[in-house]
Amino acid sequence: MRPRRIFCYHPSGMSPTGIFDEFITQSPKARHILDVLKRSAATNATILLMGETGVGKDHVARLVHRASPRREGPFVAVNCAAIPDTLAESELFGHEKGAFTDAKNQRIGRFEQAHGGTIFLNEIGEMSPAAQAKLLRSLEDRVVDRVGGMNPVPVDVRVLAATNRELEAAVSEGKFREDLYYRLNEITVVLPPLRERPEDIPLLCEHFVREMNAELGRGVKGLSRTAMTFLSRYPFKGNVRELRTMIKRAMILCDSDIIWLEHLPISIGIGTSHLHEEPDPSQFATLAEIERRHILKALEITGQNKSKAAELLGIDRSTLYARLRGLKLAGEGAANGSVEPAQAAKAGGPG
Repeated sequence: MRPRRIFCYHPSGMSPTGIFDEFITQSPKARHILDVLKRSAATNATILLMGETGVGKDHVARLVHRASPRREGPFVAVNCAAIPDTLAESELFGHEKGAFTDAKNQRIGRFEQAHGGTIFLNEIGEMSPAAQAKLLRSLEDRVVDRVGGMNPVPVDVRVLAATNRELEAAVSEGKFREDLYYRLNEITVVLPPLRERPEDIPLLCEHFVREMNAELGRGVKGLSRTAMTFLSRYPFKGNVRELRTMIKRAMILCDSDIIWLEHLPISIGIGTSHLHEEPDPSQFATLAEIERRHILKALEITGQNKSKAAELLGIDRSTLYARLRGLKLAGEGAANGSVEPAQAAKAGGPG
């Protein structure tokens, strides 16, 4: 079965729901979300997108808009966390000339700009209480009240909202209006973090390599098996955004057509901050030391199982034993509970 693809815009002429065929996933959880989004996109329902930072809530909002009957209308994205509380009402709902100091002209707010289309309120959990009250009125009555205005202005917009906060907890703490919360979550979609769908990491890596080849003018073919294995087990606190950044950085740093483990900031304990420091010759590790650390890390990950460690390293077991002897690690491995080939044979199983 061909995997669906995520976070790509559909080309001109594609059917409205065809965009969701570009949703990169083979995760059952993500496929269920895809079905919900397909059905919801064709309606005027308000959708609340929830999930950690970097899972792609803003991209999904654009997909929904492009698959909706409003796709020919404007798509207006607003980062609520970036708007100061004192300017939130004016930014969202507009103001009349002379409404306050420096209001020298009438201003059309984001809701009016989105008339006939979709407004996407990202980080809605950061919206001020005053703006929350006016937003609720806009949702209920389909009008906006400009700051300093006397008459409500009718607007026809579809609202999509997103947050990485637990809004139910914010409601309990009195930081978010309960009535607004229930008005927003007509359809609630929780986007899973990348660590809950590791089967999608190879697909996303392939997608980002193609994307970066075009952007950077490179000809990288892909990742080594070891690099891919490490990525598949990496927690990705920054989710899809972090993976994309990691692939881009690796493609900038690598001088071959393959991304190897050493090109990734997670390899052999190298933090991302070290990539931008000037190298200290006294701290430069020899190839033997790098190999030693790499083998020890593989053994640690596999619980000192040499067969699994060899598979992780992309070599056969006999080669691993030879490397262990050459690096004088056989004794160290034995001290950690592993056994040598002869011992393994006597024990009746691989090490």
